[in-house]
Amino acid sequence: MSFPSDLEIAQKAQMKPIADIARSLGIDPDLIEPYGRTKAKLPLNLIDDAKAAKSKLILVTALSPTPAGEGKTTTSIGLNEGLNKIGKKSIVVLREPSLGPVFGMKGGAAGGGYAQVVPMEDINLHFTGDFSAIEKANNLLAALIDNNLQNRKRTLNIDPRTIGWKRVMDMNDRALRDITIGLGGTGNGIPRQDGFNITPASEVMAILCLATSFEDLKKRLGDIYVGQRWDRTPVYARELNAQGAMALLLKQAIMPNLVQTLENNPAILHGGPFANIAQGVNSVLATKMGLSLGDYVVTEAGFGADLGAEKFFDIKCRAAGLKPSAAVIVATVRALRYHGGADVKDVNTAAPDRIKAGLANLGRHIENIAKFGVQAVVAINQFPTDTEEEIAMIKAYCAERGAEAVLAQGFAKGGAGMTDLAQAVVRVAEAGKSNFKPLYALDLSIKEKIATIAREIYRADGVDYSADAETALRRIDKLGLNNVPICMAKTQYSFSDDKALRAAPTGFRITVRDIEISAGAGFVVPICGEIMRMPGLPEVPAAEGMDIDLNGVISGLS
Repeated sequence: MSFPSDLEIAQKAQMKPIADIARSLGIDPDLIEPYGRTKAKLPLNLIDDAKAAKSKLILVTALSPTPAGEGKTTTSIGLNEGLNKIGKKSIVVLREPSLGPVFGMKGGAAGGGYAQVVPMEDINLHFTGDFSAIEKANNLLAALIDNNLQNRKRTLNIDPRTIGWKRVMDMNDRALRDITIGLGGTGNGIPRQDGFNITPASEVMAILCLATSFEDLKKRLGDIYVGQRWDRTPVYARELNAQGAMALLLKQAIMPNLVQTLENNPAILHGGPFANIAQGVNSVLATKMGLSLGDYVVTEAGFGADLGAEKFFDIKCRAAGLKPSAAVIVATVRALRYHGGADVKDVNTAAPDRIKAGLANLGRHIENIAKFGVQAVVAINQFPTDTEEEIAMIKAYCAERGAEAVLAQGFAKGGAGMTDLAQAVVRVAEAGKSNFKPLYALDLSIKEKIATIAREIYRADGVDYSADAETALRRIDKLGLNNVPICMAKTQYSFSDDKALRAAPTGFRITVRDIEISAGAGFVVPICGEIMRMPGLPEVPAAEGMDIDLNGVISGLS
């Protein structure tokens, strides 16, 4: 008998009413805003900073992934189930899935096997409308910008060539990366070059995930940098009177979402920036909500630790005053085979020699986490094709580097397969050995901060800048934004900006081809290598295998 699909497992879940999940957290059900029977919004007044400071925050990150992903969300959910099984009051706090990967490569992003958050179909599709609200707020600002170009009586004299604000859509569509708008005559606006990013790359998404209150949200929205006037002075969203209407559209979206796991433990989902092109972590408000309601919070940062974890530490923890108690690095045997030189089609074939070569990738991630003063545990996310010899090699390698490696069987066994990992995490968290510190000081120059990340996290020999990037640096200086953190946009498949360089490459340089300004979010985004902020669909999109029958039963999500 074959193992059931993620969707089949999710569709058989015995979900509790969301009011019962709220009660388990000590929340009066009258305080939540239900979205049907199994989803709800949580009011921000439930956040208790004093309680949050006493709870333990566990970050789940990973080694550099294969194109298939290594199960970071599955491990996060499974760890939360395991912590609850050993008697800890734990909440998993995650990002919301984007429709781009759902219909593109992944086919779903709500965990896997018996470690999932539910209702899985709703979470993977429109959920509570947060992404739609972010799209609308982003695109309202875009419409106001073009309307101002058209309006000669109330013009801000914006130079159209300098407008950096793009429209967004939550779907992979490479044809929209670079477009021309305003064609068809004077009544249709001013012709100019424009383009679309995917919604998780929107600065509005970044702002929502870093805002600490509704007031802070409005200020950040007003601080969005739009472009320059003809006299080269900056233009911000507040000069278009955009922030009030944008915040209005985000009235519900700013509230974290409460759902449940397959084992009826509480889960909070909120925000969804990608880690290769944005900060890759859920919202500050959701994390503080979890810390206010539970004693342990398990959260994740996207892709490898060189991306999501670095940004979690240097951007989110710094902004929100968070101090992680431990980190979990998810590793898979197949990814280590891949980094050891196996072709992607051969990663499910046992190859101890490949493991030996690929372990350098995991070792570098362990070293990097330690640079932030955080103690790491390695979770070996088990697959049926793993061999005992390969698993033993990983455990021995990690032990030599002072990190315990534990087999994680959440996919196949749910919480029962994650108690060993949960106990290892508790040992680290309660020992109090982690002493978080950011990688770099904010008073360094932008180039110095980029160089620090490239040297310390990627192990690059140096950083090269294109002419566009140098121009952006001068603009950043004029805007007074030198003292902000860095949000690197880079391939997730390598420590370098070349996805073909696997394991732990050395002897390379990073190329920054441009730098985008996210003044409202409070960081700048160096664009490295060939990374795109609007992905394309793969040759065979996951969407081709999806359907819905006459009774409304969905198939093909996974």
